[in-house]
Amino acid sequence: MKTSTWIGGFLGWIVLGPIGAAIGAWIGSMIGEDDNNGSFSGNNAYSTIGGPAEEGNRNSFLMSMLVLASYIIKADGRIMHSEMELVRQWLRANFGEVAVQQGDQILRRLFEASKLQGEARYRQNIKDACLQISMNMDYSERLQLLGFLVMIAQADGVVDATEVAALKEVAEWMQVSADEIDTMLNLGHDDLESAYKVLGVSPEATDDDLRRAYRRLALEHHPDRVAALGEDVRRAAEKKFQEINDAKERIWKARGL
Repeated sequence: MKTSTWIGGFLGWIVLGPIGAAIGAWIGSMIGEDDNNGSFSGNNAYSTIGGPAEEGNRNSFLMSMLVLASYIIKADGRIMHSEMELVRQWLRANFGEVAVQQGDQILRRLFEASKLQGEARYRQNIKDACLQISMNMDYSERLQLLGFLVMIAQADGVVDATEVAALKEVAEWMQVSADEIDTMLNLGHDDLESAYKVLGVSPEATDDDLRRAYRRLALEHHPDRVAALGEDVRRAAEKKFQEINDAKERIWKARGL
């Protein structure tokens, strides 16, 4: 798949305005140079440059990740090498070195846009982009997108309060419960307290409450629900699903269920 395909896939429905202006014209010219045979039409997330609906869905997911990553990476006022490198590694593994270069350029263009527009205007544009995402991705896909943003925030080993606040803002703007961020931040820990936070319940919750909470998470985070986004996204979902099950098993064992 040409790298211009996934870059172009998002541009059919990204919110018009400064973010669209900041990356749209520049990426459009880059697409023209990279793929003279490519063409883009349509205004929904399932449009694609010369590919099936599933590819358009994946393209939009990847471009959405880059746009929102720009907000999370700079949330604490610093652009950390470790966070940028995590994005590069993901692009390199799935799309090759050219995609890494283009992804870097897109992120840097977005960082420049935030300075030119001012934080308030840039924040509003990210909010508007999240609204577009919420209208074009189902809930499980938005959860997986948030999962990648949490991984980016964790890349430097510390998720500070400003990053947590930014993650919860993005979640709410995409019509996802902000509590999902607490679930994701506690995945992979092996203590009982974190396990309860993964399920989003208190240690005083009844067994029935626990079962309901687990069933909800299992349904929302099941890897089959994001299979159309590609094998790499599905593998990430499988890892997260296993970590949810691990948390559930720790609680069940502690309660003798």
